[in-house]
Amino acid sequence: MIDEEKGVQDWLVISIPRQRLWLCQGERRDFSWPVSTAAAGVGEQHGSGATPRGWHRIRAMIGSGAPTGTVFIGRRPTGERYSAALAADYPERDWILTRILWLTGTESGRNRGGAVDTLRRFIYIHGTPETELMDKPRSHGCIRMRNDDVIALFARSWPGMSVLIEDKA
Repeated sequence: MIDEEKGVQDWLVISIPRQRLWLCQGERRDFSWPVSTAAAGVGEQHGSGATPRGWHRIRAMIGSGAPTGTVFIGRRPTGERYSAALAADYPERDWILTRILWLTGTESGRNRGGAVDTLRRFIYIHGTPETELMDKPRSHGCIRMRNDDVIALFARSWPGMSVLIEDKA
């Protein structure tokens, strides 16, 4: 959101080394949540399984009003709610739960276009099972958050919001 009086807009910072996401207003960091980024580290190449760096924007927000634990495949709810029994039935799934903030890169040649396109790589900020560790890189490229945290972030975000993913501490 924009503070009309100060002309300052909210934006997100994701720190790969700190495994943390901050909601910022100008230079002030208002909210902070633990995250889990890619087990494969950082990188922009399609098929790398890495988390892309640089400036992005939220392209789409998916799951508004969905119950906590709603399972998404291909950005669509499956009608399932995550549970230990469901996880046991589908141990190979990379669980995308509750809310999705789909990112698009803004830096041509770095994270936008060709083989480095964040949007075409389907890189999201999304919910994950509560059994998954935060503060440790374990995802397949996306930014995972606890379900309650992604709901809180979703409520404070909008399409077009700036997102910086950085690999420096």
